[in-house]
This record gives sequence, C-alpha cells and structure tokens, in this order.
Amino acid sequence: MEELRGRMISDPDREKAVELINEVREHGVKLKPVCDELNISVRTYQRWTKEGEVKKHQRPLTKRPTPKNKITEEERIEIIETVNSPEHTDLAPSQIVRKLADEGKYIASESAIYRILEEKNECSPQ
Repeated sequence: MEELRGRMISDPDREKAVELINEVREHGVKLKPVCDELNISVRTYQRWTKEGEVKKHQRPLTKRPTPKNKITEEERIEIIETVNSPEHTDLAPSQIVRKLADEGKYIASESAIYRILEEKNECSPQ
C-alpha cells in the first residue's frame, strides 16, 4: 500500500488499511506502530472507525460555497468574444491581457482565459 499521509485515500484503500490494522492488532501489535507503518495517524484510524464500521470519505460530498470571484457566464461570453474578435484572434492570451491592460481594460487573468478556452476546446493547454 503506498504512502497515505497527506492525500485523499479511496474508500476501498481505507477499508483495506483498517482490515490490515485490525488483523495485526488481533496478534497483539499496538495501534501506533501499525499506523506508523501505513503512514497514517492514530487519530485518522480512530476517525475512520469511530462508529464501529469504516466510514466513507466525506470530502467529495461536502458542499462548498461558490467563490465570490468566480467568473460569471456573462464574463465568460465577453472573454470568448474578445479572444475571437478580429483584433485579438491571432494573439495569445498573455498578449491579449497586456494589450487590454494598455487600453485600461481588464477582463480576466491570463490563466483564467486559458482555462475558459480549454473548457470550450478552443486552445491546447499551456
């Protein structure tokens, strides 16, 4: 089993880790050395097995608020229209951002423009 600390572990791997820990503990091995060997904390094991069964990972299920600076659909449309306009069509996003900045206009960061173009399949990744 690969190193687990600091990354999200899949539910099947979590179940396997708990199974292995429980198996060696039945043979008298203390919890801390077993957790150390799997590179997880004792607290993590306790959290996983808190109610007598292996808990499923909750991070993917957590509701997260929409970021306040998320680009709106109207802004996305403006970005696409700007990038595809005749005066910008042959320019890279980095050049478009600089050109617009010289004109005193800001529509999005270079990376945001790349991300939106990639979502629309209008450019290859950076």
